[in-house]
Amino acid sequence: MTASTATRTAWLQIHLCVVLWGFTAIIGKLISLPALPLVWWRMLLVVALLMLLPRVWRGLRAMSARLRWSYAGVGVLVALHWLTFYASIKLSNASVGATCMALATVFTALIEPVLTGKRLSKREVGLGIAVLPGVALVAGGVPGDMLIGVVVGTISALFVAVFSSLNKRLVEHSDALSVTALEMAAGVAAMTVIAPLTGLLSPAFGGDPFVLPDLRDGVYLLVLAVACTLVPFALSLMALRHLTAFGSQLAINLEPIYAIALAILLLGEQHELTLQFYLGVAIILGVVLVYPLLVRPQKIEHPEILATGESKVIGE
Repeated sequence: MTASTATRTAWLQIHLCVVLWGFTAIIGKLISLPALPLVWWRMLLVVALLMLLPRVWRGLRAMSARLRWSYAGVGVLVALHWLTFYASIKLSNASVGATCMALATVFTALIEPVLTGKRLSKREVGLGIAVLPGVALVAGGVPGDMLIGVVVGTISALFVAVFSSLNKRLVEHSDALSVTALEMAAGVAAMTVIAPLTGLLSPAFGGDPFVLPDLRDGVYLLVLAVACTLVPFALSLMALRHLTAFGSQLAINLEPIYAIALAILLLGEQHELTLQFYLGVAIILGVVLVYPLLVRPQKIEHPEILATGESKVIGE
């Protein structure tokens, strides 16, 4: 395969990944389970499938105890991110949840210097300020009963910024599939522990994770675990070998656009939201898409983020 053919194939692969990731919000809306059992089953299915691979077991054995505990801690944050992401969708809709995830890139630019000691740049501060009018328009453009979904979705984007920044602090590099399995397993454990507490927050959060989903939800969960998590994860790892950091970051930043377009086509959500909301979306996505132009992205160092975050923050 020539270099140009490999690059074209990689572009097709990464855009297919972005489309599949865009379906996570749609499927989350279609699943009737509350957020916690939805996340619990999704993570459990991913862990079960990954544990079938001998490579994963070899990678886990190669990790030091300190590193395993570090990744497990990140896995708890990943679980909280998914919990709040799907709760946001349940409390509002898929378009709102996807829009909030677009904020993760900006949050990471502001939070990462605090967690890693990296110097905060004026450009990144400017990006943070530029996104504020978009957030205000989004908040003002949703029905009053959906506003709590915007708040919870924003918290979810903050979790992305925190765990993606912490992953960059882990100086030892381990097998991406092994790290993903470990983080997912820690997430299942965390969701099991906090299940009684989430039921006190809202019906959108709570629910017994041990109740078997019905056939319809079971099929959606399997699609979520395989077609929207593991398949695009594997494809993206292959595609990133042939793409520049700028190109991959730009493509992956399109994920909220795909998700919102799918929500309009499949769920008709444009009837629930106002023009003001979509103007806010345009500002937020404009900032996110210009980010790679202003801040030089770096090659992905922790590819497990591509399997664990509904927002894929891969550059610095």
